[in-house]
Amino acid sequence: MDDAATVAVDAATWAALSVGFGYAGHRLPAHWLRRDNVVTRIRHFEDHGDTWQRRVAVRRWKDRLPEAGNFFGGTSKRHIRGRAGIEPLLHETRRAELVHWALVASSPMFALWNPPHLTAAMIAFAMVANVPCIIVQRFNRGRLLRIETRRTVVR
Repeated sequence: MDDAATVAVDAATWAALSVGFGYAGHRLPAHWLRRDNVVTRIRHFEDHGDTWQRRVAVRRWKDRLPEAGNFFGGTSKRHIRGRAGIEPLLHETRRAELVHWALVASSPMFALWNPPHLTAAMIAFAMVANVPCIIVQRFNRGRLLRIETRRTVVR
């Protein structure tokens, strides 16, 4: 298979993986999203998400990324508002982060049919397409967790 045909297969595979992982993320049980896990837990160095603002100015570009939270009938994170929206928004940030991590983790699979230079390109594509989305989810969740903690202390 020549490179053009391989890239066409790669594009179709990325589309299928994105839809598949997006659907699987939408179907995750709610109880899996109530708390952070080893993947989604905000680390100390992230300083409640502030590290992402200091390092990559996330506030400047985060709203330019596509929002597909409602693609499978779920909730767009852009439409969850108010204090009552903190818990659903936390769930949605966890769901989105897990989907994007799954896409990144699947990128080495392209080595099964790609030559090394295209495999490297597919892994680079996975990083460029998903890491900004992961950063935004972690930034938003860190801030939301800080708000939730303050709200709990005030009660």
